[in-house]
Amino acid sequence: MTDEDPIAHAAAAIAQADALLVTAGAGMGVDSGLPDFRGNQGFWRAYPAFGKLGLSFAELANPRWFRDDPALAWGFYGHRLNLYRATAPHAGFARLRAWCAARPMGAYALTSNVDHQLQRAGWEPERIVEAHGTLETWQCLDDCGVGLFAAPADTLSVDPVSFRAAAPLPTCGRCGALARPNVLMFGDDGWDESRTLKQQRGLERWLVEVGAANGRLAIIECGAGTAVPTIRATGEALARRMDATIVRINPRDPGLSRHAIAIMTGAAEALARIDAALAELRAGN
Repeated sequence: MTDEDPIAHAAAAIAQADALLVTAGAGMGVDSGLPDFRGNQGFWRAYPAFGKLGLSFAELANPRWFRDDPALAWGFYGHRLNLYRATAPHAGFARLRAWCAARPMGAYALTSNVDHQLQRAGWEPERIVEAHGTLETWQCLDDCGVGLFAAPADTLSVDPVSFRAAAPLPTCGRCGALARPNVLMFGDDGWDESRTLKQQRGLERWLVEVGAANGRLAIIECGAGTAVPTIRATGEALARRMDATIVRINPRDPGLSRHAIAIMTGAAEALARIDAALAELRAGN
């Protein structure tokens, strides 16, 4: 889909929608100051110690490190947990919440991010699907039957140079084995997907309700690329199923399709410009 003024086109699609689905990838958090892990160089700028070891993001985001080198594993995930907790979501999150609150059939969010930024921005947890899990929920590495449990509020101690975690490392409160984040990693056959599946069932029920009422759905996709295509592929499939318009915000990869309006800027800038266009539409009415 093409348009001479994608901002105006996006604002019209949002204003006309009965329901909104916000989908977010890693680019959504960049404007909050979170690091861009795009490519090895971007990752190693954020974590130079892992660059010296020649370890890429995909190689580190692997459950084997919790067995082979738990201090390295928890250094990587512990530092990210500390960083995410200390980072305030950018203003675009609040703008999205306001648009969603104005929709007669409500809204949902689907994210591949594990940073809990939507919840920190005040989104209702029961209206969020975290497709790859979250660092704020943990599980027992030995799968002792304890199930999932909330990460404690304590900050993990991580060396700022080596990015290795100091003892004591997180453990399961039931059996004392090492804990791990409830995050889907590469080559991960131990991820407990029960929480995410429950979230997905809630999203599906809502989509069925929207469809049964012939509601108009708009999908606002923020910072979801093709390197890990979970969010983009899901959004495209839902757009075909629901005859929905996608407002695709991505500075690098517009991925044009008949369903998508491409806005090639960062999330915070695009959402601010759309918000101004929505205000003009309201004033005109």
